[in-house]
Parts: sequence; C-alpha cells; structure tokens
Amino acid sequence: MRERATVLLAARMPAEFEQRLTQRFELLGPLLPPFAQTVSTLAAEDAQRVRVLITMGSARVTREALARLPSLGLVCCIGSGFEGIDLAAARDRRIVVTHGPDANASTVADLALGLLIATVRRMPAEAAILRRGEWKGNAAHRMPPVRGLTGRKVGIYGLGAIGAKIAARCVAFEMEVGYHNRNRRDDVAYRYLDSLEALASWADVLVIAVRAGADTVHAVDARILAALGSGGHVVNIARGSVIDETALVRALAEGTIAGAGLDVFEHEPSVPAELLAMTSVALTPHIAGATTEAQGILQDMVCSNMDAFMAGLPVRNPVPGTPASYP
Repeated sequence: MRERATVLLAARMPAEFEQRLTQRFELLGPLLPPFAQTVSTLAAEDAQRVRVLITMGSARVTREALARLPSLGLVCCIGSGFEGIDLAAARDRRIVVTHGPDANASTVADLALGLLIATVRRMPAEAAILRRGEWKGNAAHRMPPVRGLTGRKVGIYGLGAIGAKIAARCVAFEMEVGYHNRNRRDDVAYRYLDSLEALASWADVLVIAVRAGADTVHAVDARILAALGSGGHVVNIARGSVIDETALVRALAEGTIAGAGLDVFEHEPSVPAELLAMTSVALTPHIAGATTEAQGILQDMVCSNMDAFMAGLPVRNPVPGTPASYP
C-alpha cells in the first residue's frame, strides 16, 4: 500500500477542509501562530516527513522555517496573497509555491462595497444612536443628512482581479471610478491617476485593493490621508500593512478624514482600542473572503495543486516567479 504523504497545516483551517485532507493525507497541525516560531516544536521525525505545507499568505514562512522541513516540496497559500512566504528561499530549494488568484475576488469585492456604504452612510454612528434608545419616531435625535453614493468619486488603489470587481460594483451604484496601478490598463475606461497621492486628492473614497508586499508597506500614510481630505473615507480589504495604522487613527481622531471601513489591520488580530471606540469606523475581523463559495473554490484549488504535485505534474496556480513543478 502506498504511503500517504504528510501535510502540515500552518494555521487552523475550516473543519470540513481538514476532514477532507485527512481522508487522503497524513495531517499534522494546525500549529499555533506565529508559524515561524512554532514550526520548531515539531518532532524531528515529523518535520522530516512533511511534503506539503498549507498556510495563509500573510503568515510568515521564513527561510529558517523552511529549513526545518527538509522534505518540503510544496507550499499552498489559501487565498490570493503570498507576501509572508520567503520566495527567494523557496526558489533556492525549488519548492513550489501556489496561491488562489481570483478565487475570492467577487466575495471580497462584496464586502468592500458593504464597508464603503457603512462608512459613507455613517451606519456605526447611527446604530449607536439606536442602541442608546435615542430614536423616538418622528421626533428622533438623528445625525444630519449625509451625501449619498450617487456621483461620488471612488479611487481604487490596485485594479487587479479584486479591484476590477469593486469598480464594476461602484459603477452599478452610479459612482465615478478612478484608479492607480503600477501600470495603466488599456482594457478599462476608468480614469487613471498616475500616483497614489493624485488618486487620493481626486477621490471621495479611497479603496485599497493592492497586493501586499515590501513596496506597499505604509503606502497610505499621513500624506495620502491628508490628500484624501476631511470629507474622505478609506476602505481597506487588502492587507493591514498598506495603511500606516497610527497615522490613520490620528487622521480619524483629528478629522483629517471623515471615516473608514476596515476588514484588515496592521497587527492582526490586535486592533487599536481607539479604532474600536470610534463610531466613524466600520470594522470586520478579516472576513472578506469568508463565504462558503469562495472557500470552496480556494480549497478545490489547493487540492488540485496537491494532486498535480503528487503526480509530478506542473501545478495549476504557481506564484509568479516560482517553479511550477518539483524538483
């Protein structure tokens, strides 16, 4: 009987996915975060057997962590991101790294619009009035009316698969769309702004949908928030590292911008107490991709890539710049 390959979970996965993997593989983990440290707790004989690592793209998988798994040949990232993986170390060992591009684009775009509506329409603040019992029918204490969505200018930072889905939804809500990308796209008619600062100055709402990486850390800083202005809102469904969170808290507290909708945070799962207390902010705990449809597609992608790897075939979704097969 053929020996079952050993798969290590770098983080908790949905129970049904773990059960699905258990039926075909020898499963180790999930390990507690941070993976870069807890991988060292594996027994030497277990670490030696690991052929596949399943992880989240934001989790740090360092060169040292990879070195503790000498038989590793495949790293599968759940989701489109892969910024936590030391790709240079993986390339040095010809380790295949996969991700799930486009799999959750629609689901993430849906939540982006939900957060956009929540912050622009001041839903957290209005809900607080309701909870305090201040709504008394026609004589209610209410906040002054706000400008609606129609005609607002939405600036999308990163017009990839997710950004494009967000743009389409914004158009359906009768908003004007502009974007800033590393390169101008010839296949869209949206307004192109040649810098992030120019995009923020033009926009009423800045939506962050850029892929995280070393070049985007704190790209949205105090200067960009000031350019967005006192009537502006920022929505982030990308990664918390893209916004300077300290600068964001200050901008919200001082009225430099009007509000924010955030699904991701700089030091997850820690969220600044100041943000939690603000009624100008709509918050969710990194759930943009957490729908049954998106998770099913992502899990199928992982399994498909694992099947190809085990069969000695090129994987379906290699991270750009990494090998598609091993060794």
